[in-house]
Amino acid sequence: MLTLSPFAAYMTRAGGLTRGLSPRMHRGVKPLLHALLLITAMVTTSLSAQQSTAQAPVPAFQDAMSASASVQGPPRGSAAEHAAIARFEKFLGHLDEKTAREDTEKVYAPGAFLNDTIRTLHGAPAIRDYFIKTVQGLDSMTVTFDDVAVSGRNYYFRWTMDTRMKHLAKGKNIRTIGVTLVRFDPQGRVLLHQDFWDSAQGVWDHVPVLGTVIRWIQSRI
Repeated sequence: MLTLSPFAAYMTRAGGLTRGLSPRMHRGVKPLLHALLLITAMVTTSLSAQQSTAQAPVPAFQDAMSASASVQGPPRGSAAEHAAIARFEKFLGHLDEKTAREDTEKVYAPGAFLNDTIRTLHGAPAIRDYFIKTVQGLDSMTVTFDDVAVSGRNYYFRWTMDTRMKHLAKGKNIRTIGVTLVRFDPQGRVLLHQDFWDSAQGVWDHVPVLGTVIRWIQSRI
């Protein structure tokens, strides 16, 4: 549901480049260095996202909704529907590298669409690689599914996510809430995955320099 690997790398570089400086120089140089490396990480993430899709997130989501409009998922109330819901929840509930490598293409359809508010991806192989990169950048991630609501062919999963990463929030647990809209194909695989999630609370608020700026802006609204 999120990738933090570029930010983990930038935090590691910042620590290495300031090692050996006097305390006074360290205090003066470190914020500037953080800002420079942060911009680099953000540009890298942005360029990577552009490579994944030529569309902005909203048009891409609308196109995915239109493309999947005529695809029927498992019959309502059927054992296949219950199995599809359970498989999706189990997969994301305790996602690790082994699960991402072995099971992503069992859970997601070959032409699946995914947007987690940070990245937009098309196709199960791209989603698999993204999940692998995500879990490699985290110390731990647990998603608890609190509720599922159904409207027509749309399934809304309400969840609570707990993540830990030593490079963000000093390794403390970061808890966020969100909703994922899912559409299944006839085989019960995920055809569309759209997250509705506050990525600022989950990621950006905890990035040095940038988090301070975001909180300052929020205090002015």
